Amino acid sequence: MAREHDFIERRRASWQRLESLLSTVQKGGLHRLQREEVREFGRLYQRAAADLAIARQEVRDAQLVNYLNHLAVRAHGAIYRTESGSWRKLWHFYRYDAPALFRAYRGYVLAAFLVFAGFALGGGLFVCYDEAFASVIGLSGALEQIKRGQDWTANINGENQLVASLIMTNNLQVALGAFAFGIFAGLGTFYILAFNGLHIGGILALSVKYSFTPLLVFVCAHGVFELMAIFIAGGAGFLMGGALIAPGDRTRGEALLERGIAAIKLLSLCFPLLVVAGLIEGFLSPANVPGVFKFSVALLCAAFLVIYLAVPASRPLPPDVA
Repeated sequence: MAREHDFIERRRASWQRLESLLSTVQKGGLHRLQREEVREFGRLYQRAAADLAIARQEVRDAQLVNYLNHLAVRAHGAIYRTESGSWRKLWHFYRYDAPALFRAYRGYVLAAFLVFAGFALGGGLFVCYDEAFASVIGLSGALEQIKRGQDWTANINGENQLVASLIMTNNLQVALGAFAFGIFAGLGTFYILAFNGLHIGGILALSVKYSFTPLLVFVCAHGVFELMAIFIAGGAGFLMGGALIAPGDRTRGEALLERGIAAIKLLSLCFPLLVVAGLIEGFLSPANVPGVFKFSVALLCAAFLVIYLAVPASRPLPPDVA
């Protein structure tokens, strides 16, 4: 009994401190602790686990063993529980960190937009001036359908689920390509933005020229999120390419690592936008609803992006969120 009493008295303060830290963690996760407290929490958990082993082998007090086992299990759960913490971090990232990152690197996104817009304008002017240019950029088939007034987008109805998934996959490939090819000093990103700008600008210009309004109505609802995702992915690609062209006072490897991490986080903004755009394009855009409704959705999407990306978050970012 004396040995048991001595063991408890020597370790009581550590167990009580672990209980106190656990109480704080259970109210809001490990991020509620200071950096040193997190380290202390880990040490105390390891010590409690060791004390549990000692209690089982030497002290053999069932009540003490149950207490230490419960304490160790609670601490283990607090340290290694990831599900709810991961969801909170994901929410925190998309609510606060991602828009802040967009604002920090908005110059790169603007550069991507200007490249796309410049080639879209050029493509539109070229195909209107000389329709032979449509075959050069792969729009000869679309040109013939537009001239005949054939609305190919109506074929989506009836296969909406399949088409939505295919659209998401295609848009994701474009976004990932615009990002990944930035590794070639930004030239690959430039090419993808230019190619897509020529293609989209050309087909929209032909639709305007021949008053083919079904296509214009079709693209308006999903186009806002879809194009913004491409611009953001292009900005991420330029950000990564810029690390190779102008690394500053760091080596190119160091600059690429640092900006590459930021670029990946910036790219992650594209994924929810592309998912929503794919759903809209697969279900709403081809639907037989008034065009004004689709334009209203486009305006709502644009307003959401302005508020979400341009207005700083009122809540300060916790220092431990990456």
